[in-house]
Amino acid sequence: MIGDYILFFGLALVAIASALGMLLSKSAIYSALNLVLNFLTVAIFFLLLNAPFISLVQITIYAGAIMVLFLFVIMLLGAERLRRESVLPYQQPVSIVLAVILVVLAVYTLLFRSPGTEIVSTAMPGFGDPAVLAEVLYNEYLLPFEVTSILLLVAMVGAIVLTKKEKGAQG
Repeated sequence: MIGDYILFFGLALVAIASALGMLLSKSAIYSALNLVLNFLTVAIFFLLLNAPFISLVQITIYAGAIMVLFLFVIMLLGAERLRRESVLPYQQPVSIVLAVILVVLAVYTLLFRSPGTEIVSTAMPGFGDPAVLAEVLYNEYLLPFEVTSILLLVAMVGAIVLTKKEKGAQG
């Protein structure tokens, strides 16, 4: 039981530190790498909650594919050259207000939750099992799955073509 608490709070500390590192980093590349670390800690949290499929999705889709796209866009568009002047003047106060609201809601939830209330799962046995989901996805929903992948590929190629035209016109 103590080991579970140590693991949970250790991961929570890593998740918070990587989130702060992402927000406070001056380099977009380091921010993206801190976000990858945060995604990985969240995936471990899902494993601790006995949700292996969501954990695998977290790693493969977010930490893998989405972060590769983020880094690709950062490198392609040269986001490192953006200056502090490009930040909107109201962006920082709005983010501080939203962070305070989030903290107040979290503290309220922790302090005023009714003791003894438990979340009761009404899911069927095998719900969320990766094998069952894969069978349904690749048997019943194969066509929409493939169409979605082709749409994402076309969108990525279109973004590259548009960016190359804009850079060619500037140079």
